Amino acid sequence: MTDIPLHHFIYGVCRDFVTGEELVDTDDERIRQQLARLLVEEKGYAKEDLEPRLKIETLFGNQFVVSKIDLVVRIDGRRLLVVRYGPGSLVTRERAAVAAARVLDPEQRIPMAVVSNGADAEVLDTLTGAVLGCGLAGIPCRDDLQAMAAFMDLSPYPAAHREKELRILNAYDVQVCCVGGPCALPDAPEG
Repeated sequence: MTDIPLHHFIYGVCRDFVTGEELVDTDDERIRQQLARLLVEEKGYAKEDLEPRLKIETLFGNQFVVSKIDLVVRIDGRRLLVVRYGPGSLVTRERAAVAAARVLDPEQRIPMAVVSNGADAEVLDTLTGAVLGCGLAGIPCRDDLQAMAAFMDLSPYPAAHREKELRILNAYDVQVCCVGGPCALPDAPEG
């Protein structure tokens, strides 16, 4: 097991619901796994529709940041929905989720984002940043998202604006925790 800072409560290891990969079992990882189960078991997505643990790396002002995208939903070969988890307030997570959806895929803007703390959620339009739905029940089911896709603008986010969105991710996702340094699980795929 890796050397984990003492302020993280580690339960051991768990299996990723989507991939079967072995992960460090933490409180946050348990909630991420619950969100994946919700999408499959209640919202009708197939495990194959979900891309877990994608990352966007940024470096601005000597600050290197790895922004995590917990899940991306892909239907018919198109990325349609980004899911980002974070404890606490949802409103503080909205802008970074929109930025991630705008720049993750250079071929297209991902049109919707979900921010969730595991107990609540907000669904966001990534073109305008507007809140489209609230609560875990507000997350669209697979059939609804597939139907909406016919009317979604999937054009790439303008190249001239990508750096601004990357800077926003860098600023919002820098992790400094109670021990004064980076707060990550060393050498862990989810860290």
